[in-house]
Amino acid sequence: MPITLASIKHQLDTKIGEKIEVVAQAGRKKVIRRNGVLRETFPAIFVVELDQKENAFERVSYSYADLLTKSIEVKFEDEAQVS
Repeated sequence: MPITLASIKHQLDTKIGEKIEVVAQAGRKKVIRRNGVLRETFPAIFVVELDQKENAFERVSYSYADLLTKSIEVKFEDEAQVS
């Protein structure tokens, strides 16, 4: 499990262009799942281009701190889970 923001960013940098599922906690018992492709990483955030069949908007961004604090979980097609 990555323990720094830099290591999370480095790990995501190697996965750009791959299919991704983001699982976000939206409340006490509510979970939001979004599928798409990891498009870009920036110094503080990463951008996921969403599957248009499932979502009303094109992109969503998350911070590396969201992964570090386990507010979201990221799953890639070839892996079980990154968090």
